[in-house]
Amino acid sequence: MVLVSDSEGELARNLGFTEAMTMGGGTMIGAGIFILPGIAAEGAGPASALSFAIAGLAALLAAISLSELATGMPIAGGSYHYVNRALGSLFGSIVGWGMWTGLMFASAFYMIGFGQYIVEPIPLLSGRALVVLFGLLGLALLVGVNYYGTEESGSFQNIMIGLELVVIIVYLVVGFFYIDAANLEPFAPTGPSGIIATTGLVFVTFLGFEIIATVAEEVKNPGKNIPLTMILSVVSVTLLYVVVMIVSTGVVPFDELGDSLVPVGDVAEVSMGAAGVAAIVAAAALAAISSSNSSVLAAARVVFAMGRDNLMHDWLNTTHSRFRTPHRAVIATGLLTGLLVAAGLQVDAIIEVLAEVASFSFLIAYSLVHAAVVVIRRAEPEDYEPDFEIPSVLYPWVPIAGIALSVLVITQMNLAVIGIGIGIIVLGIVWYFLYARRQDIDQSLVGDAIVSGSEGSSLDIDEERYRVIVPIANPETQKNLLRLAAVSARTHSEGETPEIVAVNITRVPTQTALEQELEFEEQRVETQRELLESAREAAADLDISLRTRAILGRDIGQTLLTVLEEEAADQVVLGDRGHGRGTKEFIFGSTIDPVLKNAPCDVTIANLRRDEIGDVVALAGPGPHAPVAARRAAEFATLSGTTPTLLNVQSPGDGDEDDDPVERGEAVIEDIAETAGLEPENYESKVLISEDAQSAILEEVDSYDTICAGVSEKSSVSKILYGSIAETVQEQTDGNVIMVRGPYETHWKVTEAVAERLSA
Repeated sequence: MVLVSDSEGELARNLGFTEAMTMGGGTMIGAGIFILPGIAAEGAGPASALSFAIAGLAALLAAISLSELATGMPIAGGSYHYVNRALGSLFGSIVGWGMWTGLMFASAFYMIGFGQYIVEPIPLLSGRALVVLFGLLGLALLVGVNYYGTEESGSFQNIMIGLELVVIIVYLVVGFFYIDAANLEPFAPTGPSGIIATTGLVFVTFLGFEIIATVAEEVKNPGKNIPLTMILSVVSVTLLYVVVMIVSTGVVPFDELGDSLVPVGDVAEVSMGAAGVAAIVAAAALAAISSSNSSVLAAARVVFAMGRDNLMHDWLNTTHSRFRTPHRAVIATGLLTGLLVAAGLQVDAIIEVLAEVASFSFLIAYSLVHAAVVVIRRAEPEDYEPDFEIPSVLYPWVPIAGIALSVLVITQMNLAVIGIGIGIIVLGIVWYFLYARRQDIDQSLVGDAIVSGSEGSSLDIDEERYRVIVPIANPETQKNLLRLAAVSARTHSEGETPEIVAVNITRVPTQTALEQELEFEEQRVETQRELLESAREAAADLDISLRTRAILGRDIGQTLLTVLEEEAADQVVLGDRGHGRGTKEFIFGSTIDPVLKNAPCDVTIANLRRDEIGDVVALAGPGPHAPVAARRAAEFATLSGTTPTLLNVQSPGDGDEDDDPVERGEAVIEDIAETAGLEPENYESKVLISEDAQSAILEEVDSYDTICAGVSEKSSVSKILYGSIAETVQEQTDGNVIMVRGPYETHWKVTEAVAERLSA
């Protein structure tokens, strides 16, 4: 599994401390500060200041864990991506759906608040219907803006945050002189349980700090600035909310504040007069728009991230051809959020429900983020090198405390909210089993974490030696596979002498009795003798070290994967007879498919229909494995003493004299050859100009004896052949067809890891 996603280029690191701090803290200083004081005061009285402090502590613990993950895996998607990579796609589906719905609930919460601050202060306006109407109008505006896109939204957002902050500071400074100590008694009228329950309601306002993690690739000096800005933004906003609650409940009695739909406006009326109320109303409206806009954008980003990981349908994972915005994701998010806003017509306590469900979703997400830190620390994947790590004195106590505090807060929430939250979790689970599990998504690191520290293979393997594994079922008919393996291995003879390991796996039926094992043992010994003779003949005159293994196994594909791990293989060469096409369950077959998907090394699948390799052509098109196909073509061409051709197809130019399709194609070929380590004299280039790439390729490759092509992306094995040019080449040519892919980093399955740990 690659922890850092591939991209066409790096993002410039142009966000300094101030910019990152503004993004994190500014997003949290939003609509919540104008809407939540009344609800919080009703739930915990003046002690609601402690509710904000506890919510801030939960956010701080999450920020510390997220800081490590963000500097170790700087990819878009935030918590969803970290959980999906560490814990696997089941938990990724749960968190993805949880974050998407949570952000929609948060956005609806902000828009209801927007409607309240528009309707309540104006005497001529009243009624729940108008609140909902203004909320829907504001949401429609945001959906339209995000559909069409705007380059100035970032600057406009910063201006709004600056104005809000100025208004809040004036509100606090002036309000301090109007505090009546008698209003702060009793301090905690609902007791500890009320304080914790209110914590779950107000946690929604702390969702903004994670935006820093989602732009980790763009932050200067990320090892310092990411943890510093995330932690400082949470701490500063927590202190701000604590002071806001003390001032608000000190100026207006908490029971009166709890009955108000515009609590901060009521406090401003006492301390600042009509001008203050007008300023607060304007700031609250801007804050609601700003916060809801951030939530809509973040929700669309989560859907996009899920689409890239095959957890969401491709229909949502597209951008507008003209505006270059995720228009479908934005529309889907807007429609569902609109339904939540409209629910305010029927649900009296809609704003509390929206806030608590959003909090529930993110408390679950952050609990899994804490778990992800522990799993990744245990698994120690190669690509995980965070610039910031949780200090040893705080690890693993930060993740443990974060999980415990999140669970505590959730247990004190309203039962209806817990029911809705559990329903969202079930939705994620059902979605995984009905859709996502079939998409051939990446494995988790949980298995690696379980076996971390256990003993490895008992074989004494020299991992520095280049090693090719060749599974053999019939030595008499598969000598050419050994020849391909030998010539490929020979090109890696600059260090220690490369080695071929010819492996025969005899399948033992599951129901085989113990007394029958002797028969299989005799068969294994005889097969090994044949393997030795065949392998030596195939590799005659080549400076290759030969070794054979004969193994019994219940599942040939899984047994072969075990052999590849034990042997620290660099490449596996498999024979394919071209049968079994057209089934949904398997592409190459039940033996080859799991190897193609999970082998940690290069994979070569050869369908040899002719006795000679002859003239070789490699498809030099898009895809990560085209350089591997070019390298294999050059290696195999040496068997017939020919020079391979790298073939590329380009569409005709658009009339621009500077756009020469031949030059364009030659540049692609040159880049692929350079990546493959081929010198110009080791290959020939050929560029075809055609609107129909498939027909052009089929017509051209017919004149070659052997075609090499890279398989498609790993994320979906079912896409390797079906609907691709490679499938048509396989079906409509009578030459040799060799499919290849480069190495993948693989990980233990949880069940296998548990078995390994128990047997260690």
